Amino acid sequence: MFKVGIIGDGYTAADLLRLIAGHGGMEAVCVLSTENVGRRIDHIYPQLTGFCSLVCEQSRVSALKGRCDAVFLALPHGLSVAMVKEILPMGIKCVDLGADFRLRDTAVYEEYYELKHQGQDILAEAVYGLPELYRDKIRESRIVANPGCYPTSAILPLAPLLKAGLLDSEGIIVDSKSGVTGAGREPKSSSHFCEVNEGLHAYGVGTHRHAPEIAQELSIAAGKPVEMFFTPHLVPMNRGILSTIYARLAPGAEPGDIRQALGAKYNEEPFVQVLPPGVMPHTKWVYGSNQVHIGIHVDEKRRMVILGSAIDNLTRGASGMALQNMNLILGLDETRGLNFPGVHP
Repeated sequence: MFKVGIIGDGYTAADLLRLIAGHGGMEAVCVLSTENVGRRIDHIYPQLTGFCSLVCEQSRVSALKGRCDAVFLALPHGLSVAMVKEILPMGIKCVDLGADFRLRDTAVYEEYYELKHQGQDILAEAVYGLPELYRDKIRESRIVANPGCYPTSAILPLAPLLKAGLLDSEGIIVDSKSGVTGAGREPKSSSHFCEVNEGLHAYGVGTHRHAPEIAQELSIAAGKPVEMFFTPHLVPMNRGILSTIYARLAPGAEPGDIRQALGAKYNEEPFVQVLPPGVMPHTKWVYGSNQVHIGIHVDEKRRMVILGSAIDNLTRGASGMALQNMNLILGLDETRGLNFPGVHP
């Protein structure tokens, strides 16, 4: 039984505890916090009643020593690097759910996150945590950078097609819509019920921090720079992401190549489902699960490809994939604690 700790007590931490409760080979032994020290986690998140009664402890890295084999860092950007530098010498492996290890170029990180990156010396060791693309590297890593939720929904449909040279690498449009939990648990006027309910709006247009992360991974897949436009929207639902992606077929590519390439890549993957012809994804179908649903439409006359992608932003977009990555780095079955369908309705 592996002992794990969680640093942070937000929505992603709660979802991690939900998943670990049914894992069977992993036990959460501590939750480190700054705002809820001394409070039981099931009093903060009553859905954990009967499953986890840990008392939140002061957020001191020294509290992990001798207690944990691995740790999840569920923190805002800018806080993980210093902690990871303390944790690694203890022999504890890390999955970071924040942004500090996702971008290869620290200058890009500093531009979009407006912080000086303090981890250039360990950044190269971190592996980008999309198992479908980097599974073997993740298994050998001590630091895994869990991808962002929006990037997960965009990269998985596009990467195999760009790698195969089936899409034009210029002018790709990613139009994404997310539930409000993506904004986190901290109260903000922009996520109050009255501001969000019965409304829909774009935000971070041209400036969202996930755009360079998407572009980085798509460019790696294509083997050349990819021109991509990303626009996120906030919708009045608790959880879920739906991305609609528009791209042009590359010269010489045939419409049938798209489904063939995605099927070849994902037919044996436990958490990616390429939907049948004529079926596009729905966020309800993946609610609470680690699944990714991908739908395909090809406009042969215009030589346009439209891809639909649905994930649960808290599970596959954060905690579920973090657990999938942790299973890999601990040498466990990758699907352990995650092999269940979504909840609908």
